[in-house]
This record gives sequence, C-alpha cells and structure tokens, in this order.
Amino acid sequence: MLANTEVERWSKDRDSFVKMVDELKGNVVVKDARGDPDLQFQQALEMINGGIDVLVIIPADKIVAQGIVKMAKSSHIPVVAYDRIIRDCDLDFYVSADNIQVGELQAGYLTQIKPAGNYVLMTGPESDNNSYQLYLGWMDILQPLVDKGDVHVVYSGFTNKWDAKEGYRVMNELMQKDTTIDAVLTGADVLATGVINALRERDLDRTMLIAGQDADLNAVQNIAIGSQTMTVYKPLGKMAYYAAQAAIKLAKGKEPVYAVTVNNGQVQVPSVLVKGQVVYKENIKMTVVSEGFVTEKEIFE
Repeated sequence: MLANTEVERWSKDRDSFVKMVDELKGNVVVKDARGDPDLQFQQALEMINGGIDVLVIIPADKIVAQGIVKMAKSSHIPVVAYDRIIRDCDLDFYVSADNIQVGELQAGYLTQIKPAGNYVLMTGPESDNNSYQLYLGWMDILQPLVDKGDVHVVYSGFTNKWDAKEGYRVMNELMQKDTTIDAVLTGADVLATGVINALRERDLDRTMLIAGQDADLNAVQNIAIGSQTMTVYKPLGKMAYYAAQAAIKLAKGKEPVYAVTVNNGQVQVPSVLVKGQVVYKENIKMTVVSEGFVTEKEIFE
C-alpha cells in the first residue's frame, strides 16, 4: 500500500518492490492512497477482507496507520512498515533508510561548507515520524554549532504535505519577512524544489545552500546546475528487496532476517535500516548514474 505515487520516489519504490516480489514468485496487489489517510484505511480494509497474506504499507498518516495495523493483526495478517515506522502497535517488520543518519548527512555536508550562518529547518508533515527523525539528525550536527553561537536557526517547522507547493509557501513567507538565510535543510527534494522556485522568482537562485533527500530527477538536475547543493540517495532497490523478502517469509509463517530492532513504543520491531549516500555536483555520475537510478541523458538533456 502506497502513500502517494504522485511523489516521484514512491513510483520508483513501487516498481522496485513489485519486481522483487515477482522474482520471489509472490503475488502483489498495489493500492495508492494519493496522500489520503482515510482512503488508505478503506483500501486496507478491502485488502484484508479480500484475503491477503501480508500487508506492506507506507503509512500516509501515523495515527491512522496504527488502526490499520491493529485491524490487520486482528485478522492474523502480519504487517511490514516501509520507509516510515508505525508507532504504538504490534508491528511485525520495518524497512527503511536510517532517517537520523540521513539528517546527519544533510546537516554535515552543509555545515562543512557553511559552519556559521542562519539556517532554516523545514522537515515535513507532523503526521510522519520521519520528520522527527530527520530533525534529530540535523540537530545532532547543528546543536554544538548553535551552542557556540556560530549557527542560528531562524526557522524550524513542519510542512502540511510532502510537496513543492509547501516548500514554496514556507520559503515565500520567510522571504517576505526579509529574513537573512544562508542554508536550508529540507526533509525531501520536493520541498527543496519549492524553495528553489520561490528563490528563482526573486532572482535569488544559487544564493544559499539547499539540502534535500530522495535524489529525485528534478533535484539532481538542480544540483547539476548549482541551484541545489546536495541530496541524499537512498538505495531503493535494497529497501524493496528487504521488504519483499520479509513479506514473503511472513506470509509463509517464517521469521525474516533482520539487522536491528527499533522500538516503536510498544514492541521491539525487527528492522533493516539502509544507509543513505550524499549526492553533490561532482559525484552525480559516480552515484545515482552509476547505480542506474537516473541516466546522464535525463539529467543533462
């Protein structure tokens, strides 16, 4: 079950996961909630009543997702959370990037370039646990610099959605306040794109450092021309592989292989957390291109 394939990266996750399940001789039914938590709950109900063996879900909302897990478990259907942990429920497995590490990579890269200045922190929706984890990663790096008085956080807040319009809205509001900004940490490339759009309207493109994550094509193109400073590429193929492997094993009543456990507030969830990789202008070809995530033609055409 997908949160919203209108966001570029989720369509790539979907394709990778379906391919992996097919290779493992499983059958997969895909539902797209289009960012609507109520629709996702209804889709889950239909799938559970339809007799699925395991549910793999990218939660659209952390609270609604708790209800989905409880509903599935009441029908003895195991649940795998993909990319976003679901808290305070009897979750069976969790596959994600290490989102705290992603935040550390973003803040670490920007502070190497700009160890002092005014920083904007734009996470993501409050309904997504990843927003909190990214913030923790950012502050792991920023707090010592804040304590020294070198870095000033001039804005820190959630967005209503993961989309470019939200990044544009927040940045536009900040620019109207005539706030001096040196660097912007965003929770996703779609937010970074909105930030860049707001800057371009004022001919301020390339005047500040901007970090994103997901290695969306548009973001990589912006990095190539200098509008975005960096992104974090997460190996979606590996994530899909681990999720598919876990789903197949759980469907057969077997225990999946896991590397760590993550406490979701109720249980220690067997988990696999993959590491992100920094992508910047000089290493585009060595990272996302060499791994086949995007092509040179797509980036530079």
